[in-house]
This record gives sequence, C-alpha cells and structure tokens, in this order.
Amino acid sequence: MYLVAVLDWYSRYVISWELDQSLEQGFVLAAVDRTLQTAVPTIMNSDQMSAPMHIRQPSATIVFAKRQIQVSLYRTMRRVRERGGRRRAMATADTLVRIDTIYHEPTAFDYARGRQVRERHPQAALVEVPSHWQIPDLHGNEDLAESWNRVKRTVLVLGVKKGLQCRPFERSCDFVAPSSANGCAMACAYCYVARRKGYANPITTFVNIDQIAGAIERHAARQGFKWEATQADPTLWTYELGTNSDCAVDATISDNVRDLVALFRRLPNAKATFATKYVNDDLLSYAPEGKTRIRFSLMPAAIARVVDVRTSRVPDRIAAINRFMEAGYEVNINFGPVLYYDGWLADYATLCEQIDASLSPAAKRQLHAEVIFLTHSAELHEINLRWHPAAEALLWQLELQEHKVSQASGEQVLRYQHTLKRQLVADLLAVLRERLPYCGVRYAF
Repeated sequence: MYLVAVLDWYSRYVISWELDQSLEQGFVLAAVDRTLQTAVPTIMNSDQMSAPMHIRQPSATIVFAKRQIQVSLYRTMRRVRERGGRRRAMATADTLVRIDTIYHEPTAFDYARGRQVRERHPQAALVEVPSHWQIPDLHGNEDLAESWNRVKRTVLVLGVKKGLQCRPFERSCDFVAPSSANGCAMACAYCYVARRKGYANPITTFVNIDQIAGAIERHAARQGFKWEATQADPTLWTYELGTNSDCAVDATISDNVRDLVALFRRLPNAKATFATKYVNDDLLSYAPEGKTRIRFSLMPAAIARVVDVRTSRVPDRIAAINRFMEAGYEVNINFGPVLYYDGWLADYATLCEQIDASLSPAAKRQLHAEVIFLTHSAELHEINLRWHPAAEALLWQLELQEHKVSQASGEQVLRYQHTLKRQLVADLLAVLRERLPYCGVRYAF
C-alpha cells in the first residue's frame, strides 16, 4: 500500500492524501487535484523518487502551467524556505464561503432577508443585475470554468423567487417545494444543478422567503390530512426543500432554512426533507420536533475524496446521524450517486459496516435509505475536464452508459445501460439487506 500526501511547506498542514496499491500516476494526481481545490501554491515540490516522475508527466504539468505553479525538486524548495517564503493553506471546512462579490437583482434589498445577507458580508462588492439567471460575467463566462471552486467560495447571488408552485414528485417526497436557494458552495463533480448553470454555479439565495413559506403553507392546507400512505411517508405530506441546493450549506448564508424548519414544525399535516453532504451543527438548534427529515448522502470514502469536492468527510456524515436524531430530526441515508467501478460492491459492504458500527439503536430503528445511481451529461463532462479531470475517470464511462430523458428535469442525461443497471441495483440491495437488515429502502433506481 502506498501513501501520497500533500503538505503546506511552512505549516506542515496536510492538505490532502490518497492511498493506492500501486505507484500508478492516478492516485498522485487525485491528491494534487484535491489540494488545488483548497489552495493554489506558488511552487509544487517533491523530495521522493516516484512523485517527481508523476508530477512531471504532461497530464500534470498542463494543470500546473494553467495555474502558473512552478514544479521543483527539494533543493529549490529548501532555498525558498531559507528566504522566508511561505504560503499557508487553509482548511476548506473553515472557509466554505468567503464572499467578496454579491450579484443582486434590483429589488433584493427591499426584502429583510436581502438586507440581512448584505449585513453579514459588509466587505463584499455589490453588482446589480437584471435577473439571477442573466449574469453574463458568471454563467456565460467560459474562462470561469477553471475557477469553478473559487467562484463558489467567493460569489453570492441574491434573487427573488418567481415560481412559487409546489409540484408533485413521487420519490423522496410527495411534493417539491419552491426553492429557497439555487446552486452550492460545495463542488460535487456530478451535480445536476451545475448542468444548467453554464460556467459557474455559486449559491443563489432567494430573499422573498416569506412568500416562499406562504406558498408552501397554503399548498399544505389544501391537501388536508394524509389518509393513505405514500412512499415518502405514511402519515405526513412530505416536501422536498433542497432539490436545487444543499440546505445545510444554505444555512451558513441566511436564515431561510431555519425559517422553513420552523414552518413545518407547526404545520399539522406536513414535514420537510432535504439531502446534504455537509455537516452543519448549527442546525441542531433549530428544534424540528420530528417534522424535518435530513438525508445524509453517503458513498465509499475513497471515491468521495475524488468526486465530493469541498464536502464534509464521509465518516463525519455518518457520525452526525446520532446527534441530529437526538436533536429532533428524522435522519435517513441517501446512497447517491452510486458509481460503478472495480471493487465497488466490496466498498459498499464496508460502508454499511461503518454505518452499522456507528449508529445508536434508536437511529437504527428509524433508518431508511434511498439508492440513486449516477447520471451524468456531456455538458458537465466538458466543464469538469477544465477544473477536475480526475473525477471524469469515474463519471465518464461511455462503454457502460446510455442516454435517457431525466424524469425530474426532462433533460438528456447519461445513465448506466439498462441491463447493467438492473443488475447493479439488485446487487447493492442484496448487500443492504445483509449488512443493514433494519434499514428500509424507499426506492432504488
């Protein structure tokens, strides 16, 4: 087993690391790729025999050249240190967002929530735009593809949500609620929202939260009580809050999520749900009283380190399940997206063992899961090649994939071929039945 680690030279902070059973180039580049999501150094140095060979290959030097990073051996780096040169890397968990630019619609600051967000980022430059969807400097700027994560970290958009409809959906919920945000500060390489956003996908926060909450409340009132069970819940109408964003991340920007949790706490016939890859302990104080279901998205940790960029570590998501349940949330698991690769099923068996060992008896009694296999697109593939090509080795497998029309969006996407996927679903469900027998599966597709 071989280990590659990337350290900040001055602080000795370990920025990223990878393990592999061989000295092939891939795991070295994966560690470098993850490092560059956190900080861009002046010099990339190695003092071991294998890594210099890997980082001088064309596939690596192109990445460094585009970011104006020098590649050196030990002696050069030693001289930099002797001259006092330093560049401190920061942990992404503490720097998920550092907003320096806010694009806003003309009326955004007419709303209390817009003013609240502005007050939280007083140093940010303000740029007025006609619409949160019409920002040529962001969505239409092809040069931003290589700065995908910088934009997510530093840019925020404030808009007014126009469409306030609740639409039926029969998987994780009964209805999809109007979004309180769009986009994300994290950078999962497979994100379907990013397929629609062009060359940048920062968070858009909708400031008219009172109108959004009012539309949900009126819709729930029209439904009356739920007399027949559905896949989503046996007794409560279930509303998806995070179809276009990650609500745990949104909660770092504004109080929109807090307000929605409070809304569902008092609705007699409805509950909220959202999936997340970010452990935000601020949500523990929201007092959901069983009326909000959080679904922590999980995959094998080694794969997550490549494709779940800027997210909470998988072990941290698993460890959060017990305390979120104790805080009054219903907590489920979202196995998604499931990726097919050599050894995938053994990795999922190990993941199930980790879940089983971590969960309390009470958490196990209420546990349900969703299983969602990967979908991808040519448009996102092209963008990923610009900023995170290592992920595409896992996501882009045309010999195993076929086109389909997404049920959720109506878009043309790539999925695993039908016959293959049917077998993959069956294999994974068998593992779940064996390793997590108490965990119900709401759906698998």
